[in-house]
Amino acid sequence: MKELAGRLAALDPDAGAALQVIAYFDRLIEGRAGLEALVRGAAVLSGCPARLVDEERGVRVRVEADGTRRDDGGPLDPAWPSVALTPDGPPAVWLERTGVSDGVHAMVLERAAAAARVVLDRTRGRAPVEARQADPASVEVLLDAAATEHARRQAAVRLGLRDVVAARVVATAEGGPLVEAVPATGDSTPTTGGRRAGIGPAVPVRDLPASWAAARIALRFTAEGTDQDPGPRTVYADELGGLALLADTVGPTTEPVPDVRALEHAVATAPWAASTLNAVAFSTSLRAAAAELNVHHSTLQDRLVQAEHWLDWPVHDPHGRLRLQLALVLRRLHRNAAR
Repeated sequence: MKELAGRLAALDPDAGAALQVIAYFDRLIEGRAGLEALVRGAAVLSGCPARLVDEERGVRVRVEADGTRRDDGGPLDPAWPSVALTPDGPPAVWLERTGVSDGVHAMVLERAAAAARVVLDRTRGRAPVEARQADPASVEVLLDAAATEHARRQAAVRLGLRDVVAARVVATAEGGPLVEAVPATGDSTPTTGGRRAGIGPAVPVRDLPASWAAARIALRFTAEGTDQDPGPRTVYADELGGLALLADTVGPTTEPVPDVRALEHAVATAPWAASTLNAVAFSTSLRAAAAELNVHHSTLQDRLVQAEHWLDWPVHDPHGRLRLQLALVLRRLHRNAAR
């Protein structure tokens, strides 16, 4: 198909582009992609925001042209090009653009609607329950708080969670969410595949959307675990406490407070600053921090003298240590966007 699209594009650019659109959505269907992935494909291919709106099944997905999901896009405009999911149904797939639509835009709408119809029929209650398998579309339904309880219950059955008492969601830095059953003892180790991960709380299966939301917040508090980005690669939402509230107000686009700017200055000045300050902030003692860093206690003391000069506050006393801990946490939130 790719080779054919290339040859056709040389003869007729519009026809070649249309064939590539068809192949793109066919691949998404074969990969059992979820609704968000379909809408993202429509947005990126058309170069404008795209929406999927199915009021009957409680589905509202909006993705910007750059691939970012942002559902708060305002009311639908009847002037936008759209297409229904069924011949007698209301418009469901929309491209937020005005003016005359070319053949590629029409093809994007048609193929996105066809793909969405397949996913909706499979995951939201209009098709027989399939064999249990962890497909991304069923996971998306299971974690969607806006989906009907019936749709989420069917998704749980497809994912083998019908008889599970409690489960949790693992949000990873790369890839989609992972849903795991939690044994009655609660002592299982979550599957992360070595990736940075936020671990949602164990909840009844019907409450997994809440676990997913908490897992995404926890992921923002993780770090790469390197010298320049020290910190935990796995964070449990249950252990964040009041720190979770910070995620609502701090992100990559918010202005850093002076303490975070001072911390970034220190990190930029010395290659050892980030790991040293992280160890001092979260170790039980300076000697424990020195052991973690594999440096002599006197070397650590010398580093702290320099670091405190760059920070412009002491880190030996409890108040200064708390400031340092908070600055390090805020730095992670600035570096990790919401997902």
